[in-house]
Amino acid sequence: MPLSLFQPYVRSWFESTFERVTPPQAQAWPQIALGNNTLIFSPTGSGKTLAAFLACLNDLFRMGEEGLLRDQVYVLYVSPLKALNNDIQKNLLEPLRGIREHAERMGLQLPVVRSMVRTGDTPQRERQAMARKPPHVLITTPESLFIILATQRFRLAFEDVRYVIVDEIHALCDNKRGVHLSVSLERLQHAVGREFVRIGCSATQRPLEEIARFLVGVGRECAVVDVGGRKNLDVKAVSPVDNLAESMMDAIWSSCYDRVLQEVHANKTTLIFTNSRYKTERTALRLNELEQYRAEGEPARIGAHHGSMSKEHRLEMEDKLKSGELDALVATSSLELGIDVGFIDSVIQLDSTKSVSTGLQRIGRAGHLLDATSKGRLIALDRDDLIECAVTVRAIMQGDLDRTRIPQNCLDVIAQHVVGAVAAQTWDPDELLTLFRRSHC
Repeated sequence: MPLSLFQPYVRSWFESTFERVTPPQAQAWPQIALGNNTLIFSPTGSGKTLAAFLACLNDLFRMGEEGLLRDQVYVLYVSPLKALNNDIQKNLLEPLRGIREHAERMGLQLPVVRSMVRTGDTPQRERQAMARKPPHVLITTPESLFIILATQRFRLAFEDVRYVIVDEIHALCDNKRGVHLSVSLERLQHAVGREFVRIGCSATQRPLEEIARFLVGVGRECAVVDVGGRKNLDVKAVSPVDNLAESMMDAIWSSCYDRVLQEVHANKTTLIFTNSRYKTERTALRLNELEQYRAEGEPARIGAHHGSMSKEHRLEMEDKLKSGELDALVATSSLELGIDVGFIDSVIQLDSTKSVSTGLQRIGRAGHLLDATSKGRLIALDRDDLIECAVTVRAIMQGDLDRTRIPQNCLDVIAQHVVGAVAAQTWDPDELLTLFRRSHC
């Protein structure tokens, strides 16, 4: 039984909080406990994040129980989005608090396991506080990790790193941000002076063997936990008018807004995706205007969310959607990944998603529970979009995902890391070349 791997108080907390162990958790925990690099592939809402984290937290609390926990970073969590990092930080507070409470009931006084976020949004005073007293769990982005590696004081805080979790790895491995991270992890491993456990989480990409090689680099083994069973899906491509070829764009958008509002009215919460920040703001504004007119001054509760908005505004929109203060939220890819915004009844995508994996990822935000149905509507705004939306829907229903293509020979990324590495310390050229060759660049 996987729970037998954990300290009694960790096991007690889990059993009092969750009904059962999910398949990815049951398969991932033994691998992580053995110190094996692990890639976890499972549907949205199946408990991947806890599958990655709980074995790590168990190790930290065990160290605290034995008096071995120092002010060092032991767990590094990396995700593509600042918003997801803030969400993970909030969601970690409950297990960190709850596990200590269960330990106290058993007569144990455990030290506080601290987690902190380090991104571009982090105020300078918090960064300085982290440097003076590093957290046990550091939550960051690929770009911030690169900056941290150039800071002597922070590099020393990484000497005891045991685990690195790369969440939503599918959003990184097919672009240069991922290559950038791959080199940073090799530099981190060099700074630590020993291997650490690498854990990746993904929901929508294949082939898994290629993603696993990206996660661990050259010459390392990786256990693949493949629990990629299909979720229940209700996905359709929709045309807002009878004839997209002969309709004026104003008429298409007018019908599109009507269709979106029908969906919003039929649900408790709706997430609406667009492919640009401009369309996000314009759509939210127009939907609210239509609702105000039709409801005689009573505004609809529809918000907007994208990466250029302030951190405070984004968090406010996420909290309002989760609490039910908003009926719908219009967003770009800023809400595409696993940010907790509560239960979403339906997802609407305006325009083609341009990839099957992106479509599945966005639609998977609806019914964000293991046994729930993910409902999505892809609304086409021209003939080309309609063809792409129809093909995307068919591929999603057939489970035919895009093949991951990891960039190779990224000399621009290597040049950036050469500058960063030699600015931080003196290197032997051959040693630095060997480090680059171990990464997936």
